[in-house]
Amino acid sequence: MAKKKNSKVSKAAFKAAKVVITKNGPYVVSGNLPLVREIIAAGSDGIPVKWKKGANYPRQETYVLCRCGKSKNKPFCDHSHAELGFNGTETASKKKFLEQAGRLDGPGLFLADAKVFCAGADFCYGAGGVWKLTLDSGNPRSRKLAIQEACNCPSGRLVARDKKTGKSIEPKLKQAVSIVEDPVQKVSGPIWLKGGIPLESDSGRKYETRNRCTLCRCGYSTNKPFCDGTHISARFKDEKK
Repeated sequence: MAKKKNSKVSKAAFKAAKVVITKNGPYVVSGNLPLVREIIAAGSDGIPVKWKKGANYPRQETYVLCRCGKSKNKPFCDHSHAELGFNGTETASKKKFLEQAGRLDGPGLFLADAKVFCAGADFCYGAGGVWKLTLDSGNPRSRKLAIQEACNCPSGRLVARDKKTGKSIEPKLKQAVSIVEDPVQKVSGPIWLKGGIPLESDSGRKYETRNRCTLCRCGYSTNKPFCDGTHISARFKDEKK
């Protein structure tokens, strides 16, 4: 049944470590990539400060993740997209990250900020915010906090770059797929691709491979396939009905 529904995906899509978007359908994840839950944990002020590991799913060579948000077997696809006539048209630009990002200059860092990728995880608001910290990055403590906040951003909207070398400062992430839960906002978040997993559109075109990015799984993003934080206003919950 599953193979029939995704018949337009080539056999090669099920071998290499990558994610393939199917037309008006789910994400096909191949390459025996780990699938885990990760939970946003906040400090006493309610601002997110770290990631907490959740449950691990059994390893599978290939699995199919819901993109429409209506599956009764989340995070996996149950073909609800076909029954509901889900419109999963990809609207995101194929431009590279730096072509879409603004730049904020500080004395020790500059911050690349592509707002279009914001997934609303809110790690960027601690200690006055990553923008203020970047402007004060001549201070070692501010520099450290700015880097920490940028690196905790799951979507990669924010990337701190060393002012002297110009090199990006990225977290060291192994290839894995995470299902984000956000108890701070009381919602379920996006699918988080980590460690440079290739992402392929339903037309076969490839998006820029990045260390981290987040994919919509509520079905409402206006920047598909990427998350735009709409799961928060939609009050999306990963619950089996």
